[in-house]
Amino acid sequence: MPQVHAAHSPGVAAGLLAVIVRERKPGCKSGACIVGSSGYGGQGLGSIEEKPVKRSLVVICLLALAGAARVGCAGASEPQDVSFVATCDGSTQRYVLVLPEGFVEAEPHHVLIALHGHGSDRWQFVRNARDECRAARDVAAEHRMLFVSPDYRAKTSWMGPAAEADLVQIIAMLKRRYRVGKVVVCGGSMGGAACLTFAALHPELVDGVASMNGTANHLEYEQFQEAISASFGGTKQEIPAEYKRRSAEFWPQRFTMPVGITAGGRDRLVPPQSVLRLAAALEKLRREVLVVYREEGGHSTGYADAVAILRFAVERAIGGDKPKPAEAGAADSTPRHRDSLDKAPSGR
Repeated sequence: MPQVHAAHSPGVAAGLLAVIVRERKPGCKSGACIVGSSGYGGQGLGSIEEKPVKRSLVVICLLALAGAARVGCAGASEPQDVSFVATCDGSTQRYVLVLPEGFVEAEPHHVLIALHGHGSDRWQFVRNARDECRAARDVAAEHRMLFVSPDYRAKTSWMGPAAEADLVQIIAMLKRRYRVGKVVVCGGSMGGAACLTFAALHPELVDGVASMNGTANHLEYEQFQEAISASFGGTKQEIPAEYKRRSAEFWPQRFTMPVGITAGGRDRLVPPQSVLRLAAALEKLRREVLVVYREEGGHSTGYADAVAILRFAVERAIGGDKPKPAEAGAADSTPRHRDSLDKAPSGR
């Protein structure tokens, strides 16, 4: 199995990098002082301190990035709004397709599928200027991938049975229409949970996962319960087996593909504990996993962090080189759209 290359992380288990992002301290003598990198609140990354990793606990963070470079998406085709009849219930559903620059139908292309947050729809990752969405578009363009953003039963999907069936159908349609190589699934917040759920349910269809600020445990998650119960077909008290089935944390053995995760220590909308536990389980199974965990981070992912896990998942999936760190200070440090990908429940 390919290893994560990290010269400054001796003793870290295969496939992992263990560094903890903390606030910058005067003098910054421990670890590396990184300047100019994108972070929450527009601040730099601060000091990075190496910590030994216990096999029972994963506090995995930044992949030696002095700042991920902004990658361009110039020349991509105009978005195509595609409708189809869902085989599961006969309803009309939609997804957006963006072809890469210089697209040639006869040539093989990999696919990046982006799953939107709660309260949004298929256009979020295609049009929104927030960091997570720009990063997904840019990494898809960088690797000349088909970029696909489905409704998956917008606006409150949470990857219930109908959304799952739609995504299986979309992948099958893409493979019939184009010469599809690898399929990588990403998303933020609800979409971050949804891509983990889908990968656990259909590992044979997924070659890489990049989950931003999602949950991996629907049995313990307490937000958006009205929408989730409508999507899943009942409450967790009524159908606990269905909630467990759609909770990635319970099925780590199914994650045979590279997995990138971002999480924030101060995220109250989607707390990070379940995805960190999933990462720990994947580490024990010697899977390829990269987690960018910011202790002071909330419910959003900065551009550099999003690019890091997206490149990790994509490049490991397609068999390319390791993710490409940029020169220090090269990252976009402009604070942008740090609001939640999901809209908070009313009254909260």
